[in-house]
Amino acid sequence: MKLNHTFLALMAAGLCSLPPAAFAQTAKDFEDMRNELKALRAELNQLKAQQAQAPAAAPAASASAWNDRIDAVELKQKDAVVLGDIPGSFRLPGSETSIRIYGYAEANMVKDAKGTAPGDTFTNLMEQPLGKSGSGKTSLTAQTSRFGFETSTPTSVGTFNTKIEADFYAYCGSECNRNRLRLRHAYGEYAGWLIGQTWSTFMDVDNLPETVDFNGPPGATFRRPAQIRYTYHNPSLAKFQFAVEEPADGARSPNLVARADKAYDWGNVNVRLLSHEQRVNGVSKRGMGFGLGAGYKITGTTTLMAQYTRLDGDGDGAYLVGTNYPVLDGGTVRLDKSQGVVLGLSNVFSEQLRGTISLGMVRSRNQLGDAYVNAYGAEGNHKLYQWHAGMYYLPIKNVELGGELIGGRRTTFDGQQGDMLRLNLQARYLFN
Repeated sequence: MKLNHTFLALMAAGLCSLPPAAFAQTAKDFEDMRNELKALRAELNQLKAQQAQAPAAAPAASASAWNDRIDAVELKQKDAVVLGDIPGSFRLPGSETSIRIYGYAEANMVKDAKGTAPGDTFTNLMEQPLGKSGSGKTSLTAQTSRFGFETSTPTSVGTFNTKIEADFYAYCGSECNRNRLRLRHAYGEYAGWLIGQTWSTFMDVDNLPETVDFNGPPGATFRRPAQIRYTYHNPSLAKFQFAVEEPADGARSPNLVARADKAYDWGNVNVRLLSHEQRVNGVSKRGMGFGLGAGYKITGTTTLMAQYTRLDGDGDGAYLVGTNYPVLDGGTVRLDKSQGVVLGLSNVFSEQLRGTISLGMVRSRNQLGDAYVNAYGAEGNHKLYQWHAGMYYLPIKNVELGGELIGGRRTTFDGQQGDMLRLNLQARYLFN
């Protein structure tokens, strides 16, 4: 089919006048535009041939003008933003790599109705003041604001993924301001291998209840070590993971983790094993850890979560939050033998409202008179329990307002107790 000269000129002018937002928004749209340009060039060549044989009666755009218009369309095509393979991402110009930039600005206000534990703005039940205490302090911070980006690049054997994420809540002791940049995640992932820093393979992220409080309940793993992890996923069987992870401070041998996960229509289950070295003043001992986790979808909007962890000692208090540290007894390293449980029930009431109640518990299997307690001291924690009742309200898109009431009790080996009761209010402004 032959198009007259006037129609072709109008079509070229129309393409040139389109705003950038009207151009390709997906990879398919981008390819369609490319094909359309090829067709336009073919029509131009056909027009040139017709003009050489018999000049047209109606005025026609010169070949030079046509080329200028096509060049303009091609320039806009190069500048067009193409949606990437990751939700919320875009394709880097001249590349097959998709990149997603994300994060949020966040502000928290924390008010203690009882004594305030030292060392952390957020919950720190392990150091809650013992005995009766009056009203604690009020804290405000925006240091948990974060940002990050992730990429995905297709290859012949799957995608190559990377992620870097940071916040401003760096641990540096009570003598300095925490308001410093802190690396949270930094890793590359390809063909089942992950190398870098991210959540521990021993951590059950899927079944950790959402809390307004930044730290969440004790009784679970909360660790981001550097690691080398391999994942083998057989959908009909399970997903298996094996990792070599960064050891605790002072230890020389890496920690070893093995894990299996199985997803079902009704939820998920997992089992985890850990072997980790603990070293105190040059003396070393290896401990073991075991974990179980599960999530159950009660309804389409309500989910029940549970996880159980049993651990022999923990030098940095992160493989089981709430356990006591290893201690050197003469020439022997003694490990606290602890077990932790976390339960959570979450519900999405509407697009604007969701809520979660959760409970975390940690109990040492040691008693007064045990060799570990004699070496550590009777002020060590025998039992911890902490509950959370929180809600998030979304008044407009990308804005979340959170409120949570938190309570807990710390009991030492010699029976002393310290109670916690606090309110945490939060405003969060998300981008992408």
